[in-house]
Amino acid sequence: MDVEETALPGIGLRHEFNTRAGRRIGVVSRHKGRRDLVIYDAEDPDSVAESLTLTAEESDVLSELLGAPHIVEKLADLSKAFAGLVGEQIQISPGSPYAGRLLGDTQARTRTGASIVAVVRDHQVLASPRPDFRFEADDVVVVVGTPDNTSAVADLFRTG
Repeated sequence: MDVEETALPGIGLRHEFNTRAGRRIGVVSRHKGRRDLVIYDAEDPDSVAESLTLTAEESDVLSELLGAPHIVEKLADLSKAFAGLVGEQIQISPGSPYAGRLLGDTQARTRTGASIVAVVRDHQVLASPRPDFRFEADDVVVVVGTPDNTSAVADLFRTG
């Protein structure tokens, strides 16, 4: 589900999404903690059909009722399972020693301990590239590992 976020200068943030039934719902989060729950008109999505202002406490209660603890619990589980791992995006510059060369030539995993999991080229994701994958200048390499070994991959693409 797509959630649109809009900054409201001097007010806060507005988040909106469309329900499966085609209704548009928004939440305006104000700087002082107040929230406005907004349901847009079904015939005119730019017009508000209903609006309900909630205090910070009321917002917290509604969040609890809608399952926030479950989401937080799942995020905590993920953080524990993958503690210390990061994902980095490294662009291959035209001057990189690996522009035009094969992934296998880098020996990135052996040399750094990080894994190259994808390459983005011309807005297309090429997942799980094989050792015979040939890099091009401006490719964006997606690397997973620790902060130290993903940094080592960036250095590898810069200097060889």
